[in-house]
Amino acid sequence: MKFKEDPYFRKKILIYGLGISGLSSLNYLKKDNIIKCFDDNLKSFKNKNLKNFFISKKEINKTNFDHIIISPGINSLKCSLKTYIEKNKSKICTDLDVFYSKHSNNFVIAITGTNGKSTSAKLLCDILKKNRMDARLVGNIGNAILSEKKISNKTIFVVEISSYQISYSKAFKANYGVILNITPDHLERHKSFNNYIRTKFKLIFSLEKNDYGFLNKLDPVQKKFVKNNKFNCKIINVDSKLSNRDNNLLKNNYFKSYNNQQNLSFILKICSKLRIKKSIIFKVVNSFEALNFRQQVIYDSKRLRIINDSKSTSFSSSINLLNSINRIFWILGGLPKKGDKLKLKNKNNISKIYIYGQNSSYFEKNFKNKFKYLKFSKLEEVIKQISLDIKKEKINKKINLIFSPCAASFDDFKNFEERGKYFNSLISRYKIKNVR
Repeated sequence: MKFKEDPYFRKKILIYGLGISGLSSLNYLKKDNIIKCFDDNLKSFKNKNLKNFFISKKEINKTNFDHIIISPGINSLKCSLKTYIEKNKSKICTDLDVFYSKHSNNFVIAITGTNGKSTSAKLLCDILKKNRMDARLVGNIGNAILSEKKISNKTIFVVEISSYQISYSKAFKANYGVILNITPDHLERHKSFNNYIRTKFKLIFSLEKNDYGFLNKLDPVQKKFVKNNKFNCKIINVDSKLSNRDNNLLKNNYFKSYNNQQNLSFILKICSKLRIKKSIIFKVVNSFEALNFRQQVIYDSKRLRIINDSKSTSFSSSINLLNSINRIFWILGGLPKKGDKLKLKNKNNISKIYIYGQNSSYFEKNFKNKFKYLKFSKLEEVIKQISLDIKKEKINKKINLIFSPCAASFDDFKNFEERGKYFNSLISRYKIKNVR
């Protein structure tokens, strides 16, 4: 879609949600538009300059806005402007739509999926930079897209895009749309798995005849959806099994897990279309370090490996890790996801399970009469117990201590990053690394 005129020039715009994307939208648009801002927690904002843009809920209902730029973190079904948003659905848009109205000529690669988005987006951006391209990592990872400066016609954007961003966006379109995988997630927001699938595929439906959609050949959900629908773009089916040649070139153990092999397969396919040499790709791949709290090995010795996978917010995001390692001491807990199911192939590789938090009974029903498990009210109590348990163990085989919560973090933490940092601090406090 090409715009005949700028739809975000000299307009009256409401920005709902003043997180990273909301603030970047404000800074980007305030010069040429009338901007008003609302957040469900306005009282927490102390910046005086910001307060000049605030509008009350009462005033919002009296004002006729041209656009409503909504933060992806806001659930329109439960927010304080629920009724207003419902009445003005046609005006809702995102920072991605604003970006596209200004930079529709720039090349965009948008990556989505239930798991692996951040790792794949970061790896691809690193490869593009190594190939001397002006690549920018934006969206859920990196900068908000409207915060980018010094953009030329050659600038390439790698966008990590969530189902929330896709669902709210109206005009945004990529040149390459990527769906890594789809498993049940965010059903409390999307209401059903089918709605979630359709939201993800909205990214592919928006592509045009000269664009490419990269889909997972082995994902039964995607396979079925593609069979029952038609697309304007060219579809490339990605096989997550690496060729013998690629396996020989791969030296980084991080990409030998099933999840990351899948991510790497997509990157190789995208780079092939972009005609990037394998020598450049694997130079970056083999030096790539795990992103924080995403199956991140924070300690490794002959006797003990500690993996911080705080990013895991569902069983589906943990399952391949758990199925690929033996002698596991597994820590999990938090706010469980609606519709989530545990499907372990090998039950013998999990030695002990430690469940923490107020929702422990939800997890317990998956383990009763199948696994040894202990329940705790707090994560700190778990680490304290593990420090004692490991000391008692006869360590003739390596122990893998895996913090993979399989649940959202909002019961005790602001986000998974805060949860991951807290886990690391507990490991240090109780000297788990010093166990002999």
